[in-house]
Amino acid sequence: MGTVRKTITLTEQQDNWVKAQIEAGNYTNDSEYIRDLIRREQERSAETEAIRSALLEGEASGEPKRFDISAFKQRMLAGHG
Repeated sequence: MGTVRKTITLTEQQDNWVKAQIEAGNYTNDSEYIRDLIRREQERSAETEAIRSALLEGEASGEPKRFDISAFKQRMLAGHG
């Protein structure tokens, strides 16, 4: 995978935070820290999209039905999920 060089601007407080993460041994340099932030945001976005899709699927599945805990437990005990 190729790389692209970017120039970013941080506040002094943000820069100090990044430096502290590196000094704590969590990252070896600024770029590694920024790449990790991007990866985590990509994962979070994918999780959010999965939840959104599940909600839409649930809404489209029809009218809600009352949950019968007894019937559910019986199905689980019988091994019929």
